[in-house]
Amino acid sequence: MSTTHSSAMLAKHAGIEARIEVENRRPAPDMMLISQLKKQKLKIKEALARL
Repeated sequence: MSTTHSSAMLAKHAGIEARIEVENRRPAPDMMLISQLKKQKLKIKEALARL
């Protein structure tokens, strides 16, 4: 894969991590949303590991 693609994936991973942190700081975090975001983040991490 190209460096551009892996850079884009890393940026997306960081963006998802930021969304998880913001949600966790809310008074009543949406645990379903956090779970979905963590799954997305894991898929990106696994894709990056295959590069």
